[in-house]
Amino acid sequence: MASPLQPGAQPERRRLPRITPLAGEAQAPAAAAPTLSLPQLKAQARKSGEASFFFFDPHFQHNAVKVLPGEYFVAREQLAIMTVLGSCIAACLWDSRMRVGGMNHFMLPDGDSGDASGRYGSYAMELLINEMMKQGARRETLQAKIFGGGQVMANFTTMNVGERNTRFVQDYLATERIPVVSEDVLDIYPRKVVFFPVTGKAMVKRLAHAHPEAMAQETRGNAASVARATSGGSVDLF
Repeated sequence: MASPLQPGAQPERRRLPRITPLAGEAQAPAAAAPTLSLPQLKAQARKSGEASFFFFDPHFQHNAVKVLPGEYFVAREQLAIMTVLGSCIAACLWDSRMRVGGMNHFMLPDGDSGDASGRYGSYAMELLINEMMKQGARRETLQAKIFGGGQVMANFTTMNVGERNTRFVQDYLATERIPVVSEDVLDIYPRKVVFFPVTGKAMVKRLAHAHPEAMAQETRGNAASVARATSGGSVDLF
C-alpha cells in the first residue's frame, strides 16, 4: 500500500538498470512500420505488466491495444495505443528517428519501499524508458506527451492525487532531460487518450465529469482550453 507523502517531500525513486547501446554501436535507420493482424498481435507472448487487450477500433479504423492501470505498451507497428484516465497519468514517449513509441498508465508517484509495480510512477517511467530503448530508441531523441491528473471526483481534494501525479511526471521528465512537447493535465475531466507509436501523434477526448456546476461552461471552454494546453505538440481533440 502506498504510504502518504509529507508536504514538500520528494518520493524516493526506484531505478531499473538502464538499457544503453554499446559504445560505437551503429543505429540502423527506421524501416517501414509493419502492420500486424489482430490474431498476430494476440498470439505474441507478452511480458509482465505489458498491455494485452487487443481489439479493432471502428472510429480510427485501426487495430488497437488498451493500457490498463499499472500497464505499459511499446510498439513500432501500425496500431493505436489507448487508455482512459482520471487522476492517473499516462506518459507517451516517442523517438522521432526510430519511429517507436510507448505509453504507460500509473496511479501514484511511488509505493512502499521494494514495491516494483507499474501502478507507481517511479517504476512505470523506468520500465517504459527501458522498453523503448530495447526497441532502438535513443535518449537524445526521446520526447514526451503527458495526460491525466484530473480531479475527477467533486469535493475530493484532500490527497490531491492528480496534482501529485502531474508534478511527479513533470519533475521526472525534467530530471531525465526528456522534453515535454505537449500536455493535457489537471482540471476536472476524465480523459480518453489515443497514441499512435509510429508517428507520435496523440489525440485526447475529455469525458463527462462529476462536477455539475461546471457543465454550463464545458461546451464553450473545452476546445479552447485543450488547444492552449497542447500547443507546440501534435495533440488533437476527437
